[in-house]
Amino acid sequence: MPSAIELKEAKLTNVPETAGEVVNFRNSWEIFKIISEFVSGYQFLTDLSREVTILGSARLAPNNKYYKIGEDLGKLLAKGGFTTLTGGGPGIMEAANKGAFNAGGPSVGLNIQLPFEQRINPYVKQAIAFYYFFTRKVMLTSPANAFFFFPGGFGTLDELFEVADYIELGHMEHSPMIFVGSEFWQPVFDFLRSESVGEVHSLTEADISNWKIVDTAEDAYALVKDLQDRPNICGDASTNPLCETGADWRIFRIMAELVSGFEFLTQLKNEVTVLGTKSIPPGSPYYEAAYQLGKLLAERGYEVTTGGGPGIMEAANKGAFENGGESIGLNMRSAGSERTNPYLTKSMGFFFPFVRKLMITSPSKAFVFFPGGFGTLHQLFEILTLQETQKIPPVPTILYGRKFWEPLLKFIHQLHVKFRTISHMDEVFVKIIDTPEEVLEYLK
Repeated sequence: MPSAIELKEAKLTNVPETAGEVVNFRNSWEIFKIISEFVSGYQFLTDLSREVTILGSARLAPNNKYYKIGEDLGKLLAKGGFTTLTGGGPGIMEAANKGAFNAGGPSVGLNIQLPFEQRINPYVKQAIAFYYFFTRKVMLTSPANAFFFFPGGFGTLDELFEVADYIELGHMEHSPMIFVGSEFWQPVFDFLRSESVGEVHSLTEADISNWKIVDTAEDAYALVKDLQDRPNICGDASTNPLCETGADWRIFRIMAELVSGFEFLTQLKNEVTVLGTKSIPPGSPYYEAAYQLGKLLAERGYEVTTGGGPGIMEAANKGAFENGGESIGLNMRSAGSERTNPYLTKSMGFFFPFVRKLMITSPSKAFVFFPGGFGTLHQLFEILTLQETQKIPPVPTILYGRKFWEPLLKFIHQLHVKFRTISHMDEVFVKIIDTPEEVLEYLK
């Protein structure tokens, strides 16, 4: 019987034309489906107040200690007048909804439609289902006054780093981020401090200094019990689609970005996406490696797509640009300007970070992740989540730099061995590589 790794490699020998597509951007009607989810989601959430979002594994059974903590936390939140908001499924989501439900409090579920069954747990009083992960995540994260992260798998880590990334970039208000389970979360904190803060300086200690790790429902609740509801009222520059002021025009602006983005993506045919921190300076080993990778990809006819900014993005674009290749940047707009490096043959800027993220992850033949911070980690775990849940087919997902990535891979291994929040098959979704030539060999 072939091993999991052999099965994975066999699948990669026949990667379909649409590998990596979160949505079929060649089907313009899909835009209306996406917008309808934003409209429905916005309408659903407008009547909620004092929302807190609880995130964690769907795989933890009622006899798991974290299920019990989640249930106790849901009870405390309900008694304190909070609305408990979860993904609406089993595991930690069910536990929190159960606690809130039994205590007579608001219990809300935002479910996801998966190729395999994802049921709404019986303790949800109000529910809505989404087809797209990214629209559901916007709804789970935008209205929250606080976040509780329980042990989980790729999806929980994706949600964690998306929230952290948007807060760091100013796209979301600062909110309490509370991590339940020191045995689970301390290795993540250690990795961020050692690698992202210490080695590549893509984060600072201040970025995580306000995060709190607790081990009981009582300690978790104590950190939020005095929080008042934060209205969804924002200025004109806000990228939060749930802002009460100007919500309607934001929906049309999201649609316009989707239309423009889909049209832009139809120009790409043989694209590899390179992701990594903006903090890597020219002349450093990682910058030189990204430049060499961009060069090799261009020489072999690949288009190189990045976030269009400095650091690793600039290096990969420069390598492609200076060697006659297509060099593409999908960048963010802010205050009427766009931050782009000078080595782009094509580029597009986005106002909404979730639209930009969708475009970066949609068409790729492969993803190469250099060291980075919240944004890089968010993109990585989103890709892993989409593969795990069969929202996209398997696509080569490469981590560049063993020294940086190996501690995280060890943690991922523990997700299966110790915590049972991912399956054994999930572990073979990534490959660590240490030279640009290895990347090309793997793609070949």
